[in-house]
Amino acid sequence: MAFHRHTGPGSYTVGTMSEHFDCHYCRNPLQGKKYVQKEGQGQHCCVKCFEKFCANTCTECKKPVGANSKELHFKNCYWHDNCFRCFKCYTSLVNEPFMLRENKVWCSNCTTAEDAPRCKGCFKPIIAGDQNVEYNKMVWHKDCFTCSQCKQVIGSGSFFPKGDEFYCVSCHEHKFAKTCAKCKNPIAAGGLIYQEQPWHSECFICSNCKKQLDGKRFTAVEDQFYCVECYKECVAKKCAGCKNPITAGFGRGTSVVNYEDESWHAYCFKCMKCARGLANKRFVCHNGKIYCDECPK
Repeated sequence: MAFHRHTGPGSYTVGTMSEHFDCHYCRNPLQGKKYVQKEGQGQHCCVKCFEKFCANTCTECKKPVGANSKELHFKNCYWHDNCFRCFKCYTSLVNEPFMLRENKVWCSNCTTAEDAPRCKGCFKPIIAGDQNVEYNKMVWHKDCFTCSQCKQVIGSGSFFPKGDEFYCVSCHEHKFAKTCAKCKNPIAAGGLIYQEQPWHSECFICSNCKKQLDGKRFTAVEDQFYCVECYKECVAKKCAGCKNPITAGFGRGTSVVNYEDESWHAYCFKCMKCARGLANKRFVCHNGKIYCDECPK
């Protein structure tokens, strides 16, 4: 494994103040004294306040890594250089291979077959310097972390856990993703459900104008879907009274009167003479015209 080594307090500058400035925290004058300034900011602070408020804490000794100390860090952990030693044999690991386990560093000699964690794939020890993958308190050699379906190495790539098995993105989509009712391909993200069937948004379209219907009003006719305009234009019956489309389900006109081979909006089905509405009432048809039973023909 590699690590990053920094001398001094990381992204801070240490110097001796020749101008008149006060410490940002304690407000004591810094002229003629050592100070620390964070890079990119105009704030100056004395060494004491830096260690109190700004310095990183050593993972080993739990003390601040001061402005005059050499600092090493790896995976958001920080050490004084003299604290960066093997947890077991105390050998300095500065510029040496190491393994980090539970925030403790181990040298190559101490991570033996008896002490080292074992790969979940090949069951062999993972020693210092080995590239590995950790997940849910389990560890693999990088080349042993493979897809349960295609057996290709996942390594540090994206994956999906399913119980004790792991799948690469492609295999997970084909094995577990919902399949579009139209194109039969997996739905990786998004999509919609209609009548308990999944659809890609781009597959759920008007049969006539091909515009997507997701989030829009539509109607279904014999397994075909139509937007409101195309349904009115191409599919809907025309009212025998007003000659406009009968768009059941789209606002006014949801009630329909059918007689013989013709249809009317309920509000258009009325006596030709007195204009009384005849939906759900007795009527007489004479010479193709509708009358109530009280008006003379």
